[in-house]
Amino acid sequence: MKISLYNSQTSNKEELVPQVPGKLGIYVCGPTVYDMSHIGHARVYVAFDTIIRFLRSQGLDVTYVRNFTDIDDKIIKRAAEKGQDPFELASHFIDEFNKDMDDLGNKHADIEPRVTKHIPEIIDLISILVNKGLAYESGGDVYYAVSKFPGYGKLSGRKLEDMLAGARVEPGDKKREPMDFALWKAAKPGEPSWDSPWGKGRPGWHIECSAMSVKYLGKTLDIHGGGKDLLFPHHENELAQSEGAFDVPFCHYWMHNGFVNVDGEKMAKSLGNFSTIRDISTSYHPQAIRYFLLTTHYRAPINFTLDQVEEGEQRIKYMASTIEKAESVLAGEPEASPDFSKIDWYNTFIAAMADDFNTAQALAALSAPFKQLNELASKQGKKLKAALPQIAELYAALKKPLEILGLLQTPVKDILAGILSRRIMRRHIDVAKVEALIAERNQARADKNWAEADRLRGVLQEMGIELLDGQDKTTWEVI
Repeated sequence: MKISLYNSQTSNKEELVPQVPGKLGIYVCGPTVYDMSHIGHARVYVAFDTIIRFLRSQGLDVTYVRNFTDIDDKIIKRAAEKGQDPFELASHFIDEFNKDMDDLGNKHADIEPRVTKHIPEIIDLISILVNKGLAYESGGDVYYAVSKFPGYGKLSGRKLEDMLAGARVEPGDKKREPMDFALWKAAKPGEPSWDSPWGKGRPGWHIECSAMSVKYLGKTLDIHGGGKDLLFPHHENELAQSEGAFDVPFCHYWMHNGFVNVDGEKMAKSLGNFSTIRDISTSYHPQAIRYFLLTTHYRAPINFTLDQVEEGEQRIKYMASTIEKAESVLAGEPEASPDFSKIDWYNTFIAAMADDFNTAQALAALSAPFKQLNELASKQGKKLKAALPQIAELYAALKKPLEILGLLQTPVKDILAGILSRRIMRRHIDVAKVEALIAERNQARADKNWAEADRLRGVLQEMGIELLDGQDKTTWEVI
């Protein structure tokens, strides 16, 4: 199937044509690990995890590289504030990042390089740029000479002369021109540093991705991705460094996900609307966060509200309950092997994903089969027995799109239990009191005191509790 994607550099939707047939090299800029990951991180890495899942489902051999920036001004500053070694601080937050990604259902990248493990490659690349006259040393720092690269601005669509207008070199700056940027920073007292031809120092931010991407994916990438905030200057500078060094196109397709707003405002620590993934997933199931993020096209801005996350949680609960019901009635039944070419809703799903990875439309395509599966699995007696082949086919067919979206990939009973426990916590429900009232109601039913049983059901409903009377016992859910 033809796959199209939006290329940020050309501002057009283009057909995806790998450099090597059947293979793709994808580099996505990873986090700077000085703090806990926030909802913006969730947005970018859920988006690219889903994109890569889909590409692999279509038979493409994808090599996915996502780096960790584990040395940086922010890391050094935070470590100093905490009285901690910068490398230990970075390693700690890498572990926390991985836990958050695991909770969200993201698979690990194939290669996850750390900057501090690639200093020789970074120094080699800077040396190439210096030797070609594209970079210069100044007081132990090394800067990229932006005016020496004629194509600067072609990714972001900015003109160098416009950027230079009104710009100036600040007093104390060692660079020659205001748009020049650091490739190597001279060591300061007490900071981590490495030996280099220009003296002790450490890498600038932009050079690291150029050095690591060429090591693992070659001089030309198929796809480079990241948040829209990275398009300029980070990705623009990466392009200038890489193409300046190697004289070949750096990347065929640039992909950028949209910004995250919180209650209509851009998310920022300064505005006090900054939410970590861990904070949110403590109160709402991580699958609800993932579902919420998938309801908006990856390129569009997304407005984060807890109400929308709760809607996502309700949808995940419905889907998980439906799968659980199907698994229960199919116990011992033979597995089905659906003919996907004849399943209209599945082909609608695939078409949506192939059209610039439109997860919003892809999710919509799953609504009808889930409704049908829920209705079929709710039948009783002979009607249920007659429906088992159809249930088995629907259940088997839904596995494939759910895997692509990264939804319900752990046992659904655990997901449902996780949703219930979080609802109990955030609504401050007294479980012991609920169980006691249910016991009283069961006794009233046994005594055929239907008025009292109805009264107790009403009391529980006012507490936000819905009762489910089964043949053997009564279970409950939080509404």
